[in-house]
Amino acid sequence: MDTPPHTAPAPWRDPALDPETRVDALIRAMTLEEKAGQLFGVWVGASDEGAEVAPHQHDMEEPVDLDDLIPDGLGQLTRPFGTAPVDPALGALSLMRTQARIVAGNRFGIPAVAHEECLAGFAAWGATAYPVPLSWGATFDPDLIREMAGAIGRDMRSVGVHQGLAPVLDVVRDARWGRVEETIGEDPYLVGTIATAYVQGLESAGIVATLKHFAGYSASRAGRNLAPVGMGRRELADVILPPFEMAIRESGVRSVMHAYTDTDGIPSAADEALLTGLLRDTWGFTGTVVADYFGIAFLKTLHGVAGTFGEAAGAALAAGVDVELPTVKTFGGPLLVAVARGKVPESLVDRALRRVLLQKVRLGLLDPEWSPVPPALENADTTDPELLRGTIDLDPASNRDLARRIAERAVVLLRNDGTLPLAPAVPPRIALIGPTAEAATAVLGCYSFPVHVGGQHPDAPLGIDLPTLHDALRAEFPAADIVVAQGTGIDDGATEGIPAAVALARGADLVIAALGDRAGLFGRGTSGEGCDAESLSLPGAQQQLLDALLDTGTPVISTLLAGRPYALGRATDEAAAIVQSFFPGESGTAAIASVLSGRTNPSGRLPVSVPRHPGAQPSTYLAARLGHASEVSSIDPAPAFGFGHGLTYTTFAWSGLTVEATQTPTDGAFHLAFTVENTGDRSGTELVQLYLHDPVASVVQPVQRLIGYVRLDLAAGEKKRVAADVPADLASFTGRDGRRAVEPGELELRFATSSTAPGLTARVTLTGPVRHVDHHRHLHARFRTVPHTSH
Repeated sequence: MDTPPHTAPAPWRDPALDPETRVDALIRAMTLEEKAGQLFGVWVGASDEGAEVAPHQHDMEEPVDLDDLIPDGLGQLTRPFGTAPVDPALGALSLMRTQARIVAGNRFGIPAVAHEECLAGFAAWGATAYPVPLSWGATFDPDLIREMAGAIGRDMRSVGVHQGLAPVLDVVRDARWGRVEETIGEDPYLVGTIATAYVQGLESAGIVATLKHFAGYSASRAGRNLAPVGMGRRELADVILPPFEMAIRESGVRSVMHAYTDTDGIPSAADEALLTGLLRDTWGFTGTVVADYFGIAFLKTLHGVAGTFGEAAGAALAAGVDVELPTVKTFGGPLLVAVARGKVPESLVDRALRRVLLQKVRLGLLDPEWSPVPPALENADTTDPELLRGTIDLDPASNRDLARRIAERAVVLLRNDGTLPLAPAVPPRIALIGPTAEAATAVLGCYSFPVHVGGQHPDAPLGIDLPTLHDALRAEFPAADIVVAQGTGIDDGATEGIPAAVALARGADLVIAALGDRAGLFGRGTSGEGCDAESLSLPGAQQQLLDALLDTGTPVISTLLAGRPYALGRATDEAAAIVQSFFPGESGTAAIASVLSGRTNPSGRLPVSVPRHPGAQPSTYLAARLGHASEVSSIDPAPAFGFGHGLTYTTFAWSGLTVEATQTPTDGAFHLAFTVENTGDRSGTELVQLYLHDPVASVVQPVQRLIGYVRLDLAAGEKKRVAADVPADLASFTGRDGRRAVEPGELELRFATSSTAPGLTARVTLTGPVRHVDHHRHLHARFRTVPHTSH
């Protein structure tokens, strides 16, 4: 028998070649239509019968025909699991079959990248609902958030997903903005450290993380979604950009999503200086830039900087956007026509395509051994879909334990007159009153699956267990007599139930006021995307209910399941205790109950300030002197509880601050140390926060800003010596000429328990010339802790 001649594989399928060589060969072989096909996604929904995915009909877009698109290839599949409630195993089968069809249908056998939302867990039916990012910030615990992201990534990878659209690195500038729940907080250093840890976890599982929204989205005027942004270049450089810069440098992130907004008239999707000049040329980012959903078309329909969709496509490509999401609108026919007419250079298509294909090569999607079968189905019989139903668990015990640990660490005790923890020896009669008392989904944010998708399918089961606050309190206090009343709705303004609630309160030993938000989309909630607030008053008639409960004289513990901070009126000074949580996920109510009982010693700290007055907005602790209370304004923006605030059930003492040298050059560092002692009778966590105050600078500075933090877990009576090495680079800021500089002069390094509670202050001096620094500068203070030894 004749031996067939050896046929060399196509170069783009040869793993022995470097990725660049493989991609260059593939681009040379592609038609313009095939190139464009790799630059957009199609919004699809997996089938609950395991059949191939079907295009999702969205009210902002015309339906697409996969049969027409697949022969030219397809760049991405948008949200196959996050479009409708689908059993995870059947969703994985549906995606597998679709990928096989895509590979078989295009000349080069290129699979699509499947992406999903993962802002508070994998946004799929039955997947663990973790606390929202604002709760991540409240933990001040990057290691724990890295662990969570790794678990989320492994779940996504197991069913065939490649990319996650998280984390959000927007810094809160106005808490009225509906998407505050999606942010990590109001401080860029906290946001940067927590977000970087999340990216590291997600990427460690093989999932492409996506930084968003680049940049300035959260600084919209009046806190309105998609409203224009009018900040100056120093606010952009010193507040908005640092978290992205940190993540680009330290996390290995492979994708960035542009913001919807325009800044000073330039939409982010068409901002070449931002997406290419800064992101790529200066910071060295080499991954893909993806569009926020419909964001390229918005250049025509909302921003008015493009007259046609072809012009919008050209503007986005020129700026540096590589992939249109969620579905094809501008990078399809309009782009092809614009290229054919010479309006858009094909070289821009090739530039974006090269980045997309390099990512696919590095994901292994063009390797000969690539298979559409995801890990979770590798040993499964896929011939009978019904046998697969229920075989993939996306909410295992390990996930639930992790969600519980994060939720417990994120609960913030704002106020306590000694009522908490509740004494177990005397079972009280508890009146649980408020609109979140028996609302199962009150623990979930806007991008959790049961809210984001499940709300459109009211007959579908939730897919996960969501104990209400009532359920959690009964489990935590089995001997207590708990009576329940709603009093009012979240935002309906109803007051007719308040008298009955007050009557219950008068007959109780203790009132737990269950207050907060309802997450939703575009006005269907009080928190979430497009659910912006006119003021930071509690929604609806909740403040009226709270005041009526305070009037009863029965001790009131205010608990909040919310997506943003709210002014609490009289409760700030009159409540027996205030327990704040930010949409703490499926284990959230149990976490709150464990804090009330004292089983958990609270260790959460505020990632955003809690206002004293609902209308003193916008306001963050990062204000310059004129942004604080003064005699020249009748508005006092001072918070009720400042950034970083949080109480525990033990006490700590700080002492013995030493500074190795009070002067160092502008390229040097300060070395400080002090002792922290747990002076209480139980173990607890102290959060040491380091703030920098620059009293005289060439441009106006915030009064103080966070430059470092460390969590200390101390047993009763335990002492630890905390040492901090503080590089002079951390004093840098953007000067008048637009360059970042370290200026000589006096500084204060403030070790504090919050932005409003300084502990120990070192007055130090930088000497020598002004020193300019760039993106290679030091970003962190280095903390070390050692057991205290007496001398």
